[in-house]
Formats: sequence, C-alpha cells, structure tokens
Amino acid sequence: MAEHVETAAPQELDPEDAKIVTLARSSRARTGAAEGAAVRDTDGRTYAACTVALPSLRLTALQAAVAAAVASGAEGLEAAAVVTDADGVDADSVAAVRDLAPAAPVFRVNSGGDVAAVVRP
Repeated sequence: MAEHVETAAPQELDPEDAKIVTLARSSRARTGAAEGAAVRDTDGRTYAACTVALPSLRLTALQAAVAAAVASGAEGLEAAAVVTDADGVDADSVAAVRDLAPAAPVFRVNSGGDVAAVVRP
C-alpha cells in the first residue's frame, strides 16, 4: 500500500470542499458514530456515510462513503472529507479513495469542524 502524507490545512476551503466537510460532520452527528465522511464524484454528486460497526460488517466512514459512490455508478472522485478524533486518516480509508482517485485530496476534519490536515499521495 502506498504511503500518504498529511499537509497543512488550507486557509480557506473551496465552497464545494466545504460542502463535503459539512456533509461528513452531519453524518457523524446524526448517528453518533466514531467517524463521518463524505466524497464528491467527478460529476459533482456527493455521498455521505458514517462508521459501520456491525458484528458481520466493519467499514470506516470513508470506506462506506466510497462504497456508496461506487454503488451509485461513480467512476472517479474529486475530493473526500472525514471527521475523526484520530490523529490521522487510517491507511484503509485512504486506499479506498485512491482506488478511484489517485490524487484527490482527503480532508481530515476535527470534531469542531476545522480542517486539521489534507492527505495527499
């Protein structure tokens, strides 16, 4: 699995990136899950999800959002956001995004809604 690097958060988010951050925060808040995530596909459609922790199925929020996008026919992603209390985005989550978008930014957002970092390849 390829390494990923976190870079500093941008001073200001593009409105479309801010939208997926808001969707990720809403998904987490609505369910009380450990994480919330959202992705934007290359057609501009957005997909949001939260951590799935069932006895027979475990997905990170970002994996679930990517799965929702793929299940809806998305062939690529422009950007992703994950709200987490972790100090980084786990490798499996980043790998799910990279399967569809080798260079898409993944915004790591803290529980307060601030972008803490951007994951880049």
